[in-house]
Amino acid sequence: MITVGIRTIREELRILVDHIPDSEVATARKILRALIDPVELSLLTAPPDDEPLSDHEKAALEEADRREKRGEPLISHEDVLSEFGWNEPEE
Repeated sequence: MITVGIRTIREELRILVDHIPDSEVATARKILRALIDPVELSLLTAPPDDEPLSDHEKAALEEADRREKRGEPLISHEDVLSEFGWNEPEE
């Protein structure tokens, strides 16, 4: 990690952003957006998923919560392989 004095460059950037005058915030936003990877930017600015969950999805999430509380893996290795039609390699 690159440091400037005792701060990293990212820490310094955060401080600088916090001190940009209100009259220059839009310009700074435009400049920073131009520096971000386009895919990353689209992920950051995508609207939240507002589609309601189906009963099947709700049940799956509840089951995942129960499994997690019991300390079980959420999806077994075998289930992942079978979903893609793969088999466990034989030794």
